[in-house]
Amino acid sequence: MARLGVGIGWRPEITDAVERLPGLDWVEVVAENICPDHLPDSLVRLRERGVRVVPHGVSLGIGGADRPDPAKLAALGERAVALGAPLVTEHIAFVRTSSPPLEAGHLLPVPRTRDALDVLCENVRIAQDALPVPLALENIAALFSWPDEELTEGQFLTELVERTGVRLLIDVANLHTNRVNRGEDPAAVLDAIPLEALAYVHVAGGVEKGGVWHDTHAHPVPPVVLDLLAGLCSRVDPPGVLLERDDDFPPEAELAGELTAIRAVLTAPALPAAADVPGAPEAPGAADVSGAAGAADVPGAAEAVGVAPDSGSVEAARTRVGLGQAALLSALVAGTPVPEGFDRRRIRVQARALAAKRADVVAKVAPELPGILGGADPYREAFLAYAKGRPMTGGYRRDALDFAEHLLVRNLPADAAARRRLTAWWRERAGVRPPRGVVNWARTLFGRAA
Repeated sequence: MARLGVGIGWRPEITDAVERLPGLDWVEVVAENICPDHLPDSLVRLRERGVRVVPHGVSLGIGGADRPDPAKLAALGERAVALGAPLVTEHIAFVRTSSPPLEAGHLLPVPRTRDALDVLCENVRIAQDALPVPLALENIAALFSWPDEELTEGQFLTELVERTGVRLLIDVANLHTNRVNRGEDPAAVLDAIPLEALAYVHVAGGVEKGGVWHDTHAHPVPPVVLDLLAGLCSRVDPPGVLLERDDDFPPEAELAGELTAIRAVLTAPALPAAADVPGAPEAPGAADVSGAAGAADVPGAAEAVGVAPDSGSVEAARTRVGLGQAALLSALVAGTPVPEGFDRRRIRVQARALAAKRADVVAKVAPELPGILGGADPYREAFLAYAKGRPMTGGYRRDALDFAEHLLVRNLPADAAARRRLTAWWRERAGVRPPRGVVNWARTLFGRAA
């Protein structure tokens, strides 16, 4: 892999600060947030300075039961070419189901089973054939485990690499998250995976609440995550390390200080691999997380790497994986019963987190809505009530329009002036799409809202 060095996630809110950071080698951009034909001026200037730019996808859902969307693959490839990127990255996760059509709006863990691995490997090969540059996949942070898993994280990632040749993007903050939430040992994962396939490393902050670690990317990087970075560096010299920050951006000096701390880890004398995290606390809450397992707990943990299946068995695996993912996602976003074997408490935590994220993202893509509805709190209350019965099926912009329509067909908001503003907002953006609830809508549009 190309040497990347030390970098930071480029975000529109911190463009000026990123350009001024000393010694910056590269940046990573969220692929879905840029247009290849109209790159932000800041990214153009960084590239002209020799700073490399890597697109990082978040919506492909390569771990889902369906084959990767050709349009999404083409879009990811276009961004790689426009940026002159040495590779593109995505996540080992699923984000949607097609039957029923549901969107999580978030990265969800795939089951570490033979079926899921077979599906993932075929999806990776499809993506690799479509992309103009190498692909690297990231381990994700998770709040819960799947029941009846057949492989450890290390086995799952190792066989994925051996069967596809895909690179790995290892997020050490996610390793810490999974230690707290799922009782998994980060050192065991690092010992098991093929680090020669390492593309680069993510480092980020989070916060613990009620025994659950939330991978927020909105808090400073804690010492325990830097310790995990040191443990990884004791095993391999990483081609690149990147600081992720997505919200609650600190002053420029604090960002520079976090990069300095990362550089200090990279240049420190290597520690023995066994001393990964001296004195690391036992994972809080790990004992009550259903499905958490170490290598010794997983049936068949010592078995040899499996042989790639034929196409017919992969199709059968897609069906089985699809049924499981649909049942889980429906429980998370549509309120259906939690499938047997899952930790119901953790699923409830995840469901609340998904709804809260959905409200936050809709407020970002449609910032007028909180103002129309009287502020952040009334907006959030109204949106969460809407989200309970209306799972997202078409992305956040469609969700914003559906939310507005949901209010208007119910003669809401109660304030007539606010209702007129919301009507005008909806009509301007909805185009010719006929709304549901035609009678109520007509009364709202031409009656009270007139």
